[in-house]
Amino acid sequence: RIIRSVVKPFKYLFGLRFEVKGLENFEVEGPAVIVSNHQSILDMMGLMEVLPDDCVQVGKRELIYAGTVGLIIYLGGVILINRKSTTSAKMVMAEVAKTMTAENVKVWVYPEGTRNCTGDLLPFKKGAFHLAVQAQVPVIPVVYSSFTTFYNPKKKLFTSGKIKVEVLPPIETKGLTSDDVSDLCDRCFHTMRETLFRLSGRP
Repeated sequence: RIIRSVVKPFKYLFGLRFEVKGLENFEVEGPAVIVSNHQSILDMMGLMEVLPDDCVQVGKRELIYAGTVGLIIYLGGVILINRKSTTSAKMVMAEVAKTMTAENVKVWVYPEGTRNCTGDLLPFKKGAFHLAVQAQVPVIPVVYSSFTTFYNPKKKLFTSGKIKVEVLPPIETKGLTSDDVSDLCDRCFHTMRETLFRLSGRP
């Protein structure tokens, strides 16, 4: 909450406007895994517009060394994963599954695994979906519209703009097993991709 109060005013400095829909879809009983697309550090401001109070993020361990961002991540209690070690990541996810159930919290994951400002989605990694199935909790997709019309780091383009954020209905995982993870991942990917294109005004 403290970080939110500090970060949210920056949207006025950057000239960003947010249009948010579907916040009621966070109102599930018990824990959940939230997945969203990840375009740039600007996501942090969008995140503060919708982040539930009972939620913690999962991110790559290298971010802890990223200056101010690393400090925010540390203070925000982000769960850090060593992506270079499959064993370590699986062990962390197993602990996350236990913690989210015991403490009744939601976990926010970026399934693309890295920032991607192309206007499309990268293939999803399956960790978030293994986590949801292991804990038997719903997956809640969140989609930000494309930033490409006002932000392009390669062309050094940054102007004011509007970002649409939509929280989609939860996808249940009760009764699913590890054999269903690939289908769950694919279903979520296609739903989020269609939403991304719709929010961004693309066919």
